[in-house]
Amino acid sequence: MSNPQSPQPNPTTAERQASKQDTHFNRARASLRQTLSWYSHVRRQPQLAKDTELQSAMQKQLDVLSGNLAKLDQSMIRIAAFGLVSRGKSAVLNALIGQKILQTGPINGVTQWPRSVRWMPNPEGKVQVELIDTPGLDEVDGQVRAQMARDVAHQSDLILFVVAGDITRTEYKALSELRKTRKPLILVFNKIDLYPEQDRQAIYQQLQQLAAGEKERGRVGEGEMPSTSNAPSPMPNALSPDDIVMVAAEPMPLPVRIEWPDGRITNEWETPPPQVDELQQKILNILNREGRSLLALNALIQARDAQANIASKTLDSRQKAAEDLIWEFAKYKALAVGVNPFAFLDLLGGVVADLALIRSLARLYGLPMTGYEAGKLWKTILLSAGGLLLSEMASSLVLGISKSAGAAAGAAGDGSGITAYAGAAVAQASLAGYGAYTVGHAAQVYLEQGCTWGPMGSDTIIQDILNQVEPNTVIDRLRQELSMKS
Repeated sequence: MSNPQSPQPNPTTAERQASKQDTHFNRARASLRQTLSWYSHVRRQPQLAKDTELQSAMQKQLDVLSGNLAKLDQSMIRIAAFGLVSRGKSAVLNALIGQKILQTGPINGVTQWPRSVRWMPNPEGKVQVELIDTPGLDEVDGQVRAQMARDVAHQSDLILFVVAGDITRTEYKALSELRKTRKPLILVFNKIDLYPEQDRQAIYQQLQQLAAGEKERGRVGEGEMPSTSNAPSPMPNALSPDDIVMVAAEPMPLPVRIEWPDGRITNEWETPPPQVDELQQKILNILNREGRSLLALNALIQARDAQANIASKTLDSRQKAAEDLIWEFAKYKALAVGVNPFAFLDLLGGVVADLALIRSLARLYGLPMTGYEAGKLWKTILLSAGGLLLSEMASSLVLGISKSAGAAAGAAGDGSGITAYAGAAVAQASLAGYGAYTVGHAAQVYLEQGCTWGPMGSDTIIQDILNQVEPNTVIDRLRQELSMKS
């Protein structure tokens, strides 16, 4: 007698999370490869080769797509530190690395340009980490560097915003701007060693209130508190209080009393070790629990934006040709529906004509559009037209039935049947032409979004990731905002 096979153990939560992350990661990489392959084909089209301005604009966006694919191929997570001058951004990154690699000092603006350094927090992990140090966002005459820092935020996957006490109005404004990049953010309260315990906890509670969406209680200047009536409105897309971490990246030296064997007593200064364990553990938890999903999500969002930019530029250059194409389809659809005596074939032929129009517009623009995607777009247009197109189809069906009855009566020798047939045919043709015109212009609007539909489209995979995200994660806290942008 054979022994029954022992049941396989159920996968652990960590194993399920790892499997889900791998799926998100692999689908994102396949999506970007497919997109790049498509646009490589599109760029070889003769009509596009003559348009140097469009070629240049497209190349810029293709560089974005290639850069994000390279990030995925390297499994590279980028973590950027932002903040005002003298808040200790470089010191925080040095403390995480465990080495003083990035320059620090008491003079404002030590970091002049973004600098990056590799960090290996977990040698066995599936992702690599690049830490990016940025210039202070409030440097005098540093507008160019500040803009460069904001550009870094769009390329990053996680943001550390470093403060050193109560939030100032300048910090509040910078923090709100960074939140618009739709990236998870950790608020790092640095230099806690400079505050007595009671003051430290009071500042921490105020930061929690700000994170929870309450009115800002930060300073107007270095020490001047705003009144409640003048406080800024709650920060949009508020942080979670769990996203606030207290650290002492570069503690101040402390006096130490030393008693020697010979009875001498001396006082020396000793520098305590950095206190960044909580921040390091939080980053590790994010990397392990959702790092690859976060990397995939950010790459797909960048890809979607790049495709939308390509589509927008292409639409502008093809506007007149598209208008002519829409009118041509409207006329032929009206003619075909008007002369056809069979009601069912009227409806079916109208749908086929609309799908052909959508795909023809996509080909004109050089944008990716399969038959599946054309059908999905047609349904979207149909449902978003406020019932207008549905009413047109219903009216066309009724007219088609009347037209078929008139055709049958005319064939039997009834003169009134011919008249009824002609009247119904003209009315039905007008509705069909109007429907094609409406579908064509609606398709132009949707095509401007970059044709990111379909099983491998960035929009589809973004929604899948957001629908499958684990609760109480940084992606979960961004879900509503990212869904609104999708």
